[in-house]
Amino acid sequence: MGDEESERRDTSDEAGEPTQGTPWSKGRCRNMEPSEGTMAEIPSSTSISTKLERIANLAKEMPNVALRSLSHHIDQEWLREAYRRTRKDGARGVDGQSAEEYAANLESNLGSLLDRAKSGTYRAPSVRRVHIPKASGKETRPLGIPTFEDKVLQRAVTMVLEAIYEQEFLDCSYGFRPGRSAHQALDALWQEAMHGRWVLELDVRKFFESLDHAQLREILRRRVHDGVLLRLIGKWLNAGVMEDGAVTYPNAGTPQGGVISPILANIFLHDVLDRWFEHEVKPRLKGSARLVRYADDAVILFANEDDARRVFEVLPKRFEKYGLTMHPEKTRLVDFRRPERFHSEAEGPGSFDFLGFTHFWCKARTGKWVIKQKTAKDRFRGALMRVARWCREHMHDEVRMQQRSLTMKLSGHYGYYGIVGNSVALSRFFLEVKHVWRKWLNRRSTRARMTWERMVRLLERYPLPLPRIRSPLLPRAAKP
Repeated sequence: MGDEESERRDTSDEAGEPTQGTPWSKGRCRNMEPSEGTMAEIPSSTSISTKLERIANLAKEMPNVALRSLSHHIDQEWLREAYRRTRKDGARGVDGQSAEEYAANLESNLGSLLDRAKSGTYRAPSVRRVHIPKASGKETRPLGIPTFEDKVLQRAVTMVLEAIYEQEFLDCSYGFRPGRSAHQALDALWQEAMHGRWVLELDVRKFFESLDHAQLREILRRRVHDGVLLRLIGKWLNAGVMEDGAVTYPNAGTPQGGVISPILANIFLHDVLDRWFEHEVKPRLKGSARLVRYADDAVILFANEDDARRVFEVLPKRFEKYGLTMHPEKTRLVDFRRPERFHSEAEGPGSFDFLGFTHFWCKARTGKWVIKQKTAKDRFRGALMRVARWCREHMHDEVRMQQRSLTMKLSGHYGYYGIVGNSVALSRFFLEVKHVWRKWLNRRSTRARMTWERMVRLLERYPLPLPRIRSPLLPRAAKP
């Protein structure tokens, strides 16, 4: 069950292998604490930090130049650092090799990997594809599992790209970046929405599966002209996908699960959406507007309705130019102005979802209107379904082992959804998990029924963690 459990982890963990290393304080990204649930940043060696800073300074000093000499920074020490930053507990790729097996002859393996990468003889292995349930629990998402060695090399190239593009990425981008988190994106959204805005929800249909290779290569060449790096990225884009024993070769997309996929997605959307909106769209608007993006999830907030409707009409054409399609049902415009602007509750403001939270207006105890964020219905239902499935599959395991696993699952849920104002949803989730656990413990035997009286005694011996606010957002001082 080890590999299956690894595959079911949150895709952001598998895809991003939580970003570590040097936060780029000299770029436009603020140095912030990582979100709950991610691995803490561990300082790189002095040599690696110096190289990364050198690349970052070069990119900052030459903002419109394609950098040619980059791959020489990747040496055995660089690969050793990439290995250190690579998750060791992920699912295995098509070769079946684990991190422990790779580490048994680490220096020799890294030396061989370096020679093949530099000489051009490295062959990107096929990616093992599995399907994991989406947050809603109704659909599945394809997840690509590279081999461990491929992850190490992808991490090495990602380190170079990150040093370059962190000098260019805008403040509106929060996903898979050093020192940035989903909670910070949510807080930025809350601060802006408190003024009362028109909200444009963006949803790109199957973004990671439809990302255009030719368009991505063209965007990359504007900043990276190193033959070794471009050749490696090209091999990863063209790598086969193994599913049910058969290998196919997609002509578009980048596998969710690849270590390099998040940075490639950010580079692509930085050009397609972020820069376009900041430099071409905003100067033409009548009122203020703000984009908040986390990977391929984004919302745009407008002060002026006409601005919102104009951008809503032009966005599909912009994305079609780059081979992307907006989801016709999930991309929508929401009137999210302050409730006092409406004559009755029936015609009051709508609500919208972003990063697993539903945003809505309600009155605080002081009588003032505030925006609350609660767990979105589909995320709540999906999380509960995953717990139920786990309880069903493990109902005959020792109770102590079940308690430990459920404790980890609940702690992870609290770590993300435990924000100020979401205590009701957390408490409800806690109660539902107890119900689900009792249900499957009750099916272990037809003789000894798990009554609620017995369940209470069991919970006293094997308690589950109570809901608590684990990740309060930044201090909020937005003025209406």
